[in-house]
Amino acid sequence: MAENKEKKIDSPRLQKDYKDKYAKELAKELNLATIMQAPRIEKIVVNVGAGRALQNPKFVDTVCEELSAITGQAPVKTKAKKAIAGFKLRENVVIGSKVTLRSKKMYEFLDRLVNVALPRVRDFNGLSRKSFDKNGNYTIGIKEQIIFPEINFDKVEQVHGMDITLVIKSRGKEDSIKLLEKFNFPLKKN
Repeated sequence: MAENKEKKIDSPRLQKDYKDKYAKELAKELNLATIMQAPRIEKIVVNVGAGRALQNPKFVDTVCEELSAITGQAPVKTKAKKAIAGFKLRENVVIGSKVTLRSKKMYEFLDRLVNVALPRVRDFNGLSRKSFDKNGNYTIGIKEQIIFPEINFDKVEQVHGMDITLVIKSRGKEDSIKLLEKFNFPLKKN
């Protein structure tokens, strides 16, 4: 019985910090009745639009492999909802892929994003505070997938970008900013 307890996998560093410290601190700072009202990240959605897939159908497979390496989870291929003649796009054609991360994988990805990937961006001055929506969710646009150390630069056929959306359960933008600052998110001062 004691052996099973030793094999238990620890939760990620950021998840532990949030449960042990940040939730209590946020509840106190924001004058909330309980720590259950404290803002928290519900999920992270990583989306890659592969418009080039119309000319090269194998490009989506390459994007899926890279997205799987970055997130540690198998991506879902996304399809066009309707046909658009101007873009030579037909309905139900695969045009990208996405991954929805929750729980442990979400916190591990967030840790790697903040501490490893974002510092590798060229001419990085911090992230804009204007990328919040009215509900307090935050979206980042990344121009190159090669900022992630999981991607072997020599094997990259084509550089592509991705959108990373942090879905945050909070009362609004200001609460979300406080949460991201606790995670040492590199937001610009103003």
